[in-house]
Amino acid sequence: MKTLFNRYLAFAAIIFSLVFTTTVNAQTAPQIKNVVLVHGAFADGSGWKGLYQILTKKGYNVTIVQNPLSSLADDVRATNLALDKQDGPTILVGHSWGGTVITEAGNHPKVVALVYVAALQPDSGENSIQWLQTAPPAPENGVLPPDDKGIAYYDKAKFHAGFAGDLSKEDADFMFASQGAFYANGFGTPITKAAWKTKPSYGIVATEDKSINPDIERAMYKRSNTKITEIKGSHVVFISQPEAVAKVIIAASKK
Repeated sequence: MKTLFNRYLAFAAIIFSLVFTTTVNAQTAPQIKNVVLVHGAFADGSGWKGLYQILTKKGYNVTIVQNPLSSLADDVRATNLALDKQDGPTILVGHSWGGTVITEAGNHPKVVALVYVAALQPDSGENSIQWLQTAPPAPENGVLPPDDKGIAYYDKAKFHAGFAGDLSKEDADFMFASQGAFYANGFGTPITKAAWKTKPSYGIVATEDKSINPDIERAMYKRSNTKITEIKGSHVVFISQPEAVAKVIIAASKK
């Protein structure tokens, strides 16, 4: 009888363990597993590597868009192609100029929430340059006037301090060397329909940003009722503080 009772206790312990593990996994598993990351101007998709590694280890399916940077329409098209491939609800994340892109591309039916990382967030009928002109640029800012082809580059002498001040010089040099050719007419192209008006939005203010004045980020996010998180970091806060940025994306996926 004692042996039978011990077997019963052991069986009950196994059942409890299975139920407990299943419950914990259900609570910790992402409710929305798909994340699409959209880079900004003067950059490419390689900057998302650290964030990609954090999110994929937590069970997310992460896709990184390579923006052609040739126009707003082209970048939105590239983002929509990535969204078309997702197998369900998706969190759409944009950095800097990528914020303008996701504001338009976020109307895609698979997008359920938007995350703006030190990003632009125009309204319908507004363009990016309008917002960039609402506060004086930092002395470190190195965005150069468009060249004879209409392409705007970042001044190499200012790139480290102005774009990636909390990264090593070696990492900043790599970013400068890998930046895309950004056609400046994108900054002047208005948004047709702002997705943040109908979808939950989360905004990260990079408090040490020298490329977009943090007060501009705060003003845009406040105007749109975006849930704001402030993180101490440069314009590329998603590289220097990937864990903190990941927390915001994870929070968006569980709403």
